[in-house]
Parts: sequence; C-alpha cells; structure tokens
Amino acid sequence: IDRQIGELRLPAAEKNSLSEFLSGMRGTRIEVRSGTTVMTGRLLSVERKTRVTGTTTVEVDYLSLMTDSGELRTTELSPASSVKLLEEGLPGKVNRLLDLVSSGREADVRRMVISTSGTGERSVFVSYISEVPVWKSTYRIVMGAKPGQPALLQGWAIVDNTVGQDWNAVDLSLIAGAPQSFIQNLSQPYYSRRPVMALPVAMNSAPQTYEPTLVAGGARVAGVVYDASGGMIAGATVRGFSPDGAIVAETMTGDSGSYTLSGLPDGPVRVQVLKAGFLTATQNLSASAGVPANGDFRMEIGSVAESVDVAASAPDMRAKAAMPRSMALGSGRALGTGEMLRNGFGGGVGAGMGAGVGGGTYRMPPENTAKASELGDLFEYKLKQPITIGKNRSALVPIMQTEIAGEKVSVWNEQAGSPRPKFALWLLNSSGLTLDGGSFSVLEEDTFAGEGIFEQIRPGEKRLISYATDLGVIPDSKTGSDPQRATRVLVRNGIMTHFSEIREKKTYTFRNEDKSARTMIVEHPVRPGFELRSSAEPAEKTSAYYRFRLPIPSKQTASLTVDEGRKISSTYFLTNVTSDQVIAFVNQRSLNKKVEDSLRNVLTQKEVVNGLNSRKKLLEGESREIFDDQQRLRENLKALKGSAEEKSLVQRYTQQLAAQETRLESLKKELAEVGLKQAAAQEELSKVIAAVDLDEQL
Repeated sequence: IDRQIGELRLPAAEKNSLSEFLSGMRGTRIEVRSGTTVMTGRLLSVERKTRVTGTTTVEVDYLSLMTDSGELRTTELSPASSVKLLEEGLPGKVNRLLDLVSSGREADVRRMVISTSGTGERSVFVSYISEVPVWKSTYRIVMGAKPGQPALLQGWAIVDNTVGQDWNAVDLSLIAGAPQSFIQNLSQPYYSRRPVMALPVAMNSAPQTYEPTLVAGGARVAGVVYDASGGMIAGATVRGFSPDGAIVAETMTGDSGSYTLSGLPDGPVRVQVLKAGFLTATQNLSASAGVPANGDFRMEIGSVAESVDVAASAPDMRAKAAMPRSMALGSGRALGTGEMLRNGFGGGVGAGMGAGVGGGTYRMPPENTAKASELGDLFEYKLKQPITIGKNRSALVPIMQTEIAGEKVSVWNEQAGSPRPKFALWLLNSSGLTLDGGSFSVLEEDTFAGEGIFEQIRPGEKRLISYATDLGVIPDSKTGSDPQRATRVLVRNGIMTHFSEIREKKTYTFRNEDKSARTMIVEHPVRPGFELRSSAEPAEKTSAYYRFRLPIPSKQTASLTVDEGRKISSTYFLTNVTSDQVIAFVNQRSLNKKVEDSLRNVLTQKEVVNGLNSRKKLLEGESREIFDDQQRLRENLKALKGSAEEKSLVQRYTQQLAAQETRLESLKKELAEVGLKQAAAQEELSKVIAAVDLDEQL
C-alpha cells in the first residue's frame, strides 16, 4: 500500500488538512469559487496569515493563483470556498489515494482461488494452519504410602481455543519440543534495489611530487630460533648489524621462537642471537625489500661469551672461542688475531617451558571451559478421544496417569543461598513417555506438601525436583587446605620438571532434628583443574556439580568430607639451576637424595666451567690493560724530541715495551691453554647434563 501511494505522487500525510493538501499540489490547474467570484488558473501558493479584529485573533489561509491571462490573484480559503481540480486524470488519482488509505484500515483478508485440471468431478480436501496459543502442562505427584513404593503421576494439558470458532469433536494432538518457527509476510511484495553507477569522468594527468625519505631501509629478516633438540626458544635477543658493525635493528623472539627484523638496509647484514645459557649464534644474510630473508637459528648450550657461526648455505655449525684482536704496537710488532676452533658438544636441551635463574613457569591443566545440553526431538501427546472446546474457551485435558519411580531426599547446595536444604524427589522417568516441562504439586499422605517446576524429562532419565524447604536439618560447612606437596621430579634432556599438588578439603556437616531419618544429596561444585582425592564417591555428576549421597539418622549428626587436588608443574633448565635453589628444594622436601646428588654433580661441573670463565676474563683484562699502557707509551714516544734526557726516557719506554711484549706472549699462551680447558670443561658439563635422566616419585 505504501508503495502504491508513493507512486501516485500526491501529498498523503496521516493528518492532512486542506491547506496542506493544496500546498502539495502547487502548479496544478484549479478553479476556486467563493460566492459569486470564480477564479481559474495555476496554484501558486497557500499562505496562512493572522487577522486581528478588535480583541480577536484569527488565522486565515489564502490561495494565490496565476490566471490564464498571467494575472496573479489572491483569495481567502474560507469554509464557503470550493476548489475544483482541472488537471486531466488528477481527480481519479485522488480517488485512488483515498481508496488505498481506506483499504489500510480493513482486515488483512486474502481470497484464494484453487484451480483444477481435468473433466471429472472430485472431492478436494483443504487444510490450513492457524496460530493458536502455546499449550501448557501441569502435573500432580501422589507419594506412595510406604517408602520404596512408586509414586502416582498425573498430567494435564491446558488448551486455549482462540481461533474464533468452536471446536466440535476435533482430533487433537499436542506437540512439544523446540522446532524453529518464524513469520514471513509472503503476500507483501518485496523489491530489490539496484545500485546507481556514476558515469565515468575523463581523467587529466597532473604533475605529482613525492615525499622525501624519512627512514631508510625496508628490508626484513624473519626466522625461528631452536635449541639443539628442536624446541623453540622464547625471549632470545636478535640483533641486526650493518657491514660497518653498527646495530640497525633489534627484537626478541616470541613464545613460538619466531622473530622479524624490520627496517634493515638492502644488502648484506649480520644477524646475531643471544640467550642466557646458550652460545651466541651469528649468521650472515642478504636482505632486500619485499619477501623477508630466512634466518633460522639452532643454538647450543654454553656461555654467552662464546659464539656459533651459522653458515647460510649449510646447516652445520662451528663453535669458536674468540681471542681479543690486538692493534699495532708502537714498536712495529703486533699481537695479530688468534682464533681457536673446537668441536661442538652434545647434550642439547629438549623442548619445554623455560624459566630464568631463580624462577619457574607454572603450567596449569587446561580448563574445560565448554558444556552441552540436548533439547531433544519433538514429541506428541495424541488424545484418544475427540474433544470439544467452544471459541474463546479453555480446557484442562488429561494426558497421562502412570506410576513412576521416585525417592524422597533432601538436597543441599551451598551456592543456592538458601539457609536450609530442600525437600526433593529423585525421579526416574519409568513411564516411557516424555514429560514436558511444567509445574507440579506433591501430595503426601493426602496432604499438600509443596509445588515446583521441572524442565523436560526424557524416558529413562533421572532428575531431581524440589518442592519444599526441609526445616528439620541444620547445615554447616568448613573449608581447609594442606600445604603444597611435591609429588614427582622428571629430569630429561637438560630440563627438570617439578610436579606438585595443592590439596583442599570441604567438610559438610548436617544435624537432623527430625524424628525421621534423612537421605541428604550434597551438591559440590565441579572446579576446573581440581580432581577428587577423597574416598567418597559421588552418586552422579552434572556439568557443574558432584552429587554425594549422605544418610542422616534421626536426631544424629553426619559429615561429608570432599578432598580435592590440583596438579601444578614448574620447569627449570639445569644450566640455570643454582646451589641456593637446590638447598631450597631440599629444605622443602621437593627432591629426594638421588635427584639432589645428580644436581650437585651438575653444579660441581658448572663451578669448574665458571672458574675457567673467570680465569679467562682476568687474562683478557690484563691483556687490555697492557695494550692501553702501550698506547700511552707510544704517544709519549711521539712527543720526545731527541735530547739527552729524552733519550733516557726513550730507552726506559723501550724496556717497558719489551717487558710488556714478553708478558703478552705469556698471556697469549695462557689464554690458549685456558681456552682448551674451558672447551673441555664445557663439553664435560654437557655430558653430565645429558647423563641425568630421572623420573622420581616423591
């Protein structure tokens, strides 16, 4: 209707006065009669003016027309005035507009014509779907006279007839479930709007300027850093160096060991990876803009002072202990450049979750944060006898009467917020029928005991339904916990994984003040990561609660203790374990004697390696001091002019340089010896670490 009204292009507001209607008809030929005066022409405008007569103020509408002779005339639009539409076809459009507006107030009735083909006569059965209210269900449960006897279940359906006509002896089926249903107005025409495309406009070329460079270099290097066993190394420092040795980019590896160096200059670049407990690795690559260059690294266990060169064309590695590169001396002699190659050592560190010195990484069991509930299929209650319901009437229709298994219990859920337990029936749907969700009332010894609501119950399903408060039982609960206790130590591939457990207890206590015994169903929450450790087994488990059965004699007190444990683990690299940590583990009884002895063997060998590292640093420091002193002597020699006193200084400086050269030769030999010992000690440390393979229960 709205679309048809819009196609008429007439003013069709909901509240439309004559002046407003005529304002929307500007330019239309009209004839205006006011008394004996007749004016014909095109409608120019409709104006509202205020007329003051004495103390009275009146608003009056005036029509302005342009006559056929070109004259502009104005007349008052009074109740005695008449306006005639002279445009051809316009009165018909106005009548059509009024018809459409009137039809919008009529009932939404559709007439359907059914056409058949053929010459013979036949009977046609026509059926249709009509919207009716949702039927409701309600139940009554009559408890057995003695404990253990089945209960009587009676069910009714509440059906409403709102279709506007009587139901006389109709066959009625009650369908329940969760089908998808919706309303779509198929009789309403829908239109698809096409996009409006603009015509192409000719483009003219214009001069263009470009911005200057702000940051030079757009090349990238990306890769993954692994340990010797193939595990990813997180938190490693990755640096990019230009050919002149300047740092041009720096980043750190992520949790998956991956990294990306951005903003590198095009051309050769040196990439260096550093990580505590591993040898420094270096690789020469060629970077360019576009696709990043691949720079994967595999790091070996060792000191950061040592390095590993990774060739881009081959996967093998060489470890070298770098000797200091000397500068030329004033005497013309030089220390030169010394490099000592040594073989790589085994004992790589396996993949795992790493931790720095003095810390650990805790790994919790995955939480199962997801739960599913089945809505079930459709089910039907088909009445055996026809039913009669008058229009705008309702009927209470019996749909079932059967015995059903049920146990009277008390239910306690601390999180429900109730101060007392609830009386409930633990029903087992043995009727063979699906019980649609609804309200129910309970009769016990012909007395009303309470009422409640339950959701749909499938055949053979067991369900708790509560109906009253149990005032005869007083509940109480207490929470306790035990200190964290170590349970297992696993040492393998240079990584020690320490397993421990946190224990928590919940004690429920109930006092039965009633003269009859109780069967208490305790609902204890299921917590992610916790597992049951107590001897008490739950009678059943839901997605959110354990249900424990606890009998309580009359005038007695009963308790239920639920013991739960949560496992946690922490991981340590043996290369980072310190003696203080071992002492702390022993004091906390987190290690047994066997694991302690193995760790102390590793610490003993680490002390040997650390001692050689310290000795090497001392020798290198002494070499640097001698070199700096030679630089000073060389500057002094340049300043001397050749006098007698200066010659004696030259002789003394020369003697000092000679003594220093002798010491440098000695230091060079000592550094070579220390380097060999250091390599052997590091290799022995790797063997000691690789030999530790323990799995001890504590």
